[in-house]
Amino acid sequence: MESKINHFMIGFAISSILRRGVKSFFTLFIFTSLIFLLSSILFISNSIKAELGFTLKSLPEITIQKLQAGRHTNIGINRIDKLLEFHGVVSAIPRTWGYYYFEKAGVNFSVVGIDSFDKQYKNSFESFVEDVDFDELSKNSSMIVGVGVKKALNDNYYKDYFNFVKPDGELQKVTIASTFKSSTSLESNDIILMPRDMVLDIFGMNENEATDIVLSVANPEEIPTIIEKIRNLYPDTRVITQNDLRVSYQNIFDYKSGMFLALFIISAFTFFMIVYDKASGLSSEEKKEIGILKAIGWKIDDILKEKFYEAFIISFLAFLSAIILALFFVYTLEAPLIKDIFIGYSRLKPTFDLPFVFDFQTVFLLFFLTIPLYLAAIIIPSWRVASMDADEVMR
Repeated sequence: MESKINHFMIGFAISSILRRGVKSFFTLFIFTSLIFLLSSILFISNSIKAELGFTLKSLPEITIQKLQAGRHTNIGINRIDKLLEFHGVVSAIPRTWGYYYFEKAGVNFSVVGIDSFDKQYKNSFESFVEDVDFDELSKNSSMIVGVGVKKALNDNYYKDYFNFVKPDGELQKVTIASTFKSSTSLESNDIILMPRDMVLDIFGMNENEATDIVLSVANPEEIPTIIEKIRNLYPDTRVITQNDLRVSYQNIFDYKSGMFLALFIISAFTFFMIVYDKASGLSSEEKKEIGILKAIGWKIDDILKEKFYEAFIISFLAFLSAIILALFFVYTLEAPLIKDIFIGYSRLKPTFDLPFVFDFQTVFLLFFLTIPLYLAAIIIPSWRVASMDADEVMR
């Protein structure tokens, strides 16, 4: 067998593919569809994992909530001084925030109060405070909204303002000052930023209360000790660490991944069934073609080389088409239907964009799971037939 590429044999392989037009197209279509589904599943999984990773990094190290009758309630900010006395605590920041349900759109907005004089618990919020005059926002009764909020409001004809309904039934008109987009879609998608006093008014909260308190510590290894001190001092609190949130996120992701894995296994099983069917033997037409090639003087290695070109052209074209279609489907069309397997069908959150994550390891995994198997499924039965006498094959 010649080591260099035989262009005439490649041309013959292409003509053989075109000669079996319907069968070749069907094989190409099925192969492309299966790789497309498998790659779409892996691309969505990688994107959501990356998004959750970015979000977790921005979450506070320790979050303290007050419980009453087993439910989360507002916490007094007078506890901050005691918390700052604990060794290892760098800062204690009260957070004023809550969910506001927008009935017309069927979504929840996360309304966050910002006090420009206080240290912010997120670096992204620090940049907003530097760039935006929240005192001016308070005077003008204005807010800054995330891109997902802006889209939801625009779709419901709230172009320049929004009317919040306060607990007493009164309306609070708030002007939309600007829109922001963070590095993570999950963070900037559903958030509304406004001065703290406006949030207190909208949710009917006392000015001496906060939704929760977040702590920053100097040494992460001291977190268990600090948590124990907090629980001893304030038994009515629930203490949540960044690691707790990571475990919770991972459990949700693993649960969704179970359904996703079932779809993946079904697709992979279908592919292996097709490969097994191909490996079990060639059609009578293909056997006859090999017999004719042997009769006119083709060697076994020439036949195998031609079959290799044939199989590689179909499999590589299917693989390349599937990857391009999957990238377009996931990152341009936002993976309709399939993405809902992971994030659910609930409309309680505005839709968010999947971050573009191109993992070469995923592509290589798909390549070596599909193309070599398909090549083997063509080469092995072709070798068996080519090893037989030409007249025996053609009979």
